[in-house]
Amino acid sequence: MPGLGGRFSTVVKAKISKLLDRAEDPAETLDYGYQKQVELLQNVKKGIADVVTSKKRLQMQQTKLEQQVVKLDTQARQALSQGREDLARMALERKNVTQTELQSLDSQIKELETQQEQLTENEKKLRQKVEAFRTKKEVIKAQYSASEAQVRISEAANGVGEQMADLGLAMQRAEDKVEGMRARASAVDELEKAGAFEDITQLGSGGQDDIDRELAQLSSGAEVEDELAKMKAELGPGGGAAPESKGALEQGEGGQA
Repeated sequence: MPGLGGRFSTVVKAKISKLLDRAEDPAETLDYGYQKQVELLQNVKKGIADVVTSKKRLQMQQTKLEQQVVKLDTQARQALSQGREDLARMALERKNVTQTELQSLDSQIKELETQQEQLTENEKKLRQKVEAFRTKKEVIKAQYSASEAQVRISEAANGVGEQMADLGLAMQRAEDKVEGMRARASAVDELEKAGAFEDITQLGSGGQDDIDRELAQLSSGAEVEDELAKMKAELGPGGGAAPESKGALEQGEGGQA
């Protein structure tokens, strides 16, 4: 499926581009670009130096050939003056060969001089571009650093930075814990005021709790009822207290009062 493959390739490239964009540091990219331009400028200068060296070598060889031409011309004249026409002819032949070589060297030297001039002009233009790039690079780096610092300051001031966000979350958790402890302390205080907590010191000294007291009252009430029923059985049905007994009871009560 070519369509699916093309889409997958596009997605992968987009992901890689996004990762590279995150990892890219503008300052490092600019410094790397400047370094490459400086290397290129150095190569141009090296090329100029090589051309000049070659030209100097040819010029030295040219000087030697010129001296050789002068020497051969002198030898031909001497040989001719001594009647050695054959020797003079040989010297002149060598002189012509040397002059031909001189013409070839002169052509090569002029070609190298032309290359030197072109390379020198290119080096000058490239050096100006590199210098302009360096200046612009430093300006962009300074602007980027200032903008980055401004962003960090703004993020810190507004609490939106990564570290500030972590601190904000930690502070929120601390506040939640404090509120939880306050609520718990308030609840304990409220329950204590309502008497929901028993007095441990009283329980330890033989005191009774609510259940014990209720059970004791029920037990005491049952004993009274049993005793009252027993009295009624002894007195018989419809029986009441004798006048003497009733008076005595009243007197006894009055005496107690």
